[in-house]
Amino acid sequence: MNAKELMEKTPDQLRDELVQLKKEAFNLRFQQATGQLENTARMRQVKRDVARVNTVLNQKAAAAAQGE
Repeated sequence: MNAKELMEKTPDQLRDELVQLKKEAFNLRFQQATGQLENTARMRQVKRDVARVNTVLNQKAAAAAQGE
């Protein structure tokens, strides 16, 4: 997922995406704690995706505040 794709989504879609990513991050942490995690790089990727979604949400909120 890249920032360009995220910019095209609505804030509601971004919030839904954020919820899904946080659930996935939780599941990955649980798998790591129990020794079942095979793809450790996925944790880093999910963390960065969460940060990207938060950044785009903040940018959209700032743009909406500027427009008012």
